[in-house]
Amino acid sequence: MIREFTYQALPMRVLFGPGTSAMAGAELDALGLRRGLVVCSPGHRALGEKVAAALGERSAGVLAEARMHVPAEVAAHASAQAARSGADSTVAVGGGSAIGLAKAIALDLGLPIVAIPTTYAGSEMTPVWGLTGNSEKRTGRDLRVLPRSVIYDPELTLAMPRELSVTSAVNAFAHAAEALYAPDLTPLIAIQAEEGARAIAAALPWIATPGADVAARSEAQYGAWLCGTCLGATTMSLHHKLCHVLGGLGLPHAPTHTVLLPYVLAFNAPSAPEAMAALGRALGGPADPAAELWRRTGGLGAPRSLAELGLDRAAIATAADLAVRSAYPNPRPVTREDAERLLTAAWSGADPTTCADAPPQGDVR
Repeated sequence: MIREFTYQALPMRVLFGPGTSAMAGAELDALGLRRGLVVCSPGHRALGEKVAAALGERSAGVLAEARMHVPAEVAAHASAQAARSGADSTVAVGGGSAIGLAKAIALDLGLPIVAIPTTYAGSEMTPVWGLTGNSEKRTGRDLRVLPRSVIYDPELTLAMPRELSVTSAVNAFAHAAEALYAPDLTPLIAIQAEEGARAIAAALPWIATPGADVAARSEAQYGAWLCGTCLGATTMSLHHKLCHVLGGLGLPHAPTHTVLLPYVLAFNAPSAPEAMAALGRALGGPADPAAELWRRTGGLGAPRSLAELGLDRAAIATAADLAVRSAYPNPRPVTREDAERLLTAAWSGADPTTCADAPPQGDVR
């Protein structure tokens, strides 16, 4: 076999283990930073204030304004607040919303980020930013938004509700899944993607069970780290495009990933046999990873349909239009009709195998 690839390592420091969130101040010191503005959501204000208290004189205050999908107006206000605070950095505490808002500040003001994730979203491992306005989510890549340091403390994930634990983990699994059929997949990322998917799959039933299982949470966070690395190193495809489109229409991020992923995997399966084989191994051997993922997540009480998430059926046509408006790589060509058929199946919660017919001919969109 003759291999050809280009791999670019991203500059980042990772601290992993129970109790490591207490080291945020030391991380600022190690990075030569003096005052960090703690960024979190309103629901994580108490945790944000705890982190700020631990920072002591290094704290520039708490900005508890993060919202899902980073609305542009929230980002603008946060940047103004950060500028007034005198901070030379941000400490993002929470899930993708908090880290996304810190990235918006970094994009605007250049403030470096120390990230302390409390979910499995994976944004902390990527130079990808996103802003939402006028019912559309825009994304881009910029090394200024890549966190300088990431602190993974599984103890901070113990308070996640059952449904969020499941949907956030499937969100992470989606990063690995799409990395495995990405056009810029490299050998190292292929290994990380399969291992990350395996760790998430192994932890899934345990993190969905009530109780403070730090070992299971640690395994899930380990998987999220690997999956997030894959997200940052490769080009995502149809699944992430559809999730961004639906996010712009107001659907919740992790639950949307959870509902859509089996349908997209079923659709792409005929054109990505090696990726499906790797996902099958990660899930313990099933020949049809899309069907197996659908079965497992449903058994854990995860949402099964876009209708359940509040999507109006009339919005499917708009989402399908947006999904094919600009070109992006996908192993199987995607027409507008394909996008609408896939979204309709996901809206109703139909068996995802209905999306797995033979691939059509045409250019990849």
